[in-house]
Amino acid sequence: MNRTGSNELTRVRRERDLYLRLLELGRETAIDAFLQEALLLLVEMTGARQGYLELVDRSVQDDEPHAVWFRSHGFSTAEIEQVRFLVSHGIIAEVLASGKAVLTPAAVLDPRFNQRASVSSAQIGAVCCAPIGTDPTYGVVYLQGGEELRALSEDCCQVVETVARLLAPFAERTLRTYQDSTTADPTAASRVKLKLSGVIGRSQALARVLQQAYMVAPLDVTLLLTGESGTGKSQFARLVHDNGPRASGPFIEVNCAALPDTLVESELFGAIPGAHSTANRAIQGKVAAAERGTLFLDEVGDLPLMAQGKLLHLLQTREYFPLGSARPVRADVRIIAATNTDLRSAVAERRFREDLFYRLEVMPIRLPSLAERREDIPSLSGYFCAEACKRHRLGMRDLSEKALHALTAAPWPGNIRQLAHVVEAGVIRAAAAGSASVEPQDLFPGPQPPVEPARDPSAMQLECLWTCSFREATRGFQKELLRRTLEDTGWRVTEAARRLKVARSHLHRLIRFLGLSASDPLG
Repeated sequence: MNRTGSNELTRVRRERDLYLRLLELGRETAIDAFLQEALLLLVEMTGARQGYLELVDRSVQDDEPHAVWFRSHGFSTAEIEQVRFLVSHGIIAEVLASGKAVLTPAAVLDPRFNQRASVSSAQIGAVCCAPIGTDPTYGVVYLQGGEELRALSEDCCQVVETVARLLAPFAERTLRTYQDSTTADPTAASRVKLKLSGVIGRSQALARVLQQAYMVAPLDVTLLLTGESGTGKSQFARLVHDNGPRASGPFIEVNCAALPDTLVESELFGAIPGAHSTANRAIQGKVAAAERGTLFLDEVGDLPLMAQGKLLHLLQTREYFPLGSARPVRADVRIIAATNTDLRSAVAERRFREDLFYRLEVMPIRLPSLAERREDIPSLSGYFCAEACKRHRLGMRDLSEKALHALTAAPWPGNIRQLAHVVEAGVIRAAAAGSASVEPQDLFPGPQPPVEPARDPSAMQLECLWTCSFREATRGFQKELLRRTLEDTGWRVTEAARRLKVARSHLHRLIRFLGLSASDPLG
């Protein structure tokens, strides 16, 4: 076989391998897996030393941020930031704007790009960059050669353009799958953007609080977390820490209610030797322990007034005085405070300093009660059941359908914490009885007040039709459905209107017309 025939055979085999790989890639529906495999394909096909691939969800409104996913190959963390800068200010930005591929053997010498600070500062050499799709553009692929490898050639760039063009329908489908999952699961967008270890649920209430976490995590702003006891304020504080710039620093949690009044200042701010009767050596406080990290003050409303003054000084000046010391210490720490009490009432009763309250309430975030996210109870219960089985080595047991119904219908004044304890106790009782599954009597032993099961609205309507007129039956059905929806949403009219798919103004009129109020009993 002559050289020309050999080259042609190599080209055919290369194209065959490319299409086989694309067929395999077409099976991927998850964005992370798609990015990983597509970038690996491009790097292998071109022999590039470094590569970057990005997808952008442009389905959101213009005033909302676009969701962006990316993968890189061969770049250090600092270099990735440089490449991402190019997305909005350099070569990649031009590709996204024009929809045309760019090839240059040396960007640092190319008159089209060498005036850009982002190119000259990084001394960028051979580059091939192509859009994924043209109208619309779903993303971009960016490849850099290196001194060890030959400069990216015209043929090589044609391969990149071809692959990028063929990737477009796969990218569109992958993004559409993501958008569909976001519609079905309101928390899906936050799960892509945040590290969410152990966050269970898919309710709208949870989605809203996760969106707030995404908003505040990168900021070094003081947070005040409010909400009922057991709603997960500690977990939320750690989530913010883990997704912020202080993630590599310590996360120090302090329960202010558990600190003795006589030792609270030394526990928080430390003490020099001899500052009090038990300080026979220097004591490091929690503020110092949280240096370059996050200090989480749970139950901050229980701080004594003297300690509140010192905390206010820390928030205002970023300095504090260890007990017994006349020299201030500089603190580099983020403060997240939490309370399940009404601090405004505490301020009115002079139990909490008003100036400290306003310093803490820079960014208040309320954690929803379990009653506001009742649809998350089955998944939370399943998680707690599996964890209890694993922790106590009892073998795997499931919650029966009746048990899940009982858990969903029960009131939870202690919220998630109470639910976890009840499920754990139920697992232990079921194991002791030798049961393969956890039943309602394992969860709620002894005589219990009867819990009325949720009634089927269609059955209610048919029942009423036997005894009253059609108009009365319809009105009764509407009133019962509306009352239950308002109860499930904690009388938040906007959320109830969304669930019932009616305008909020219409829902207000219905409430008035049907004579409903938040004090009405559910039944």
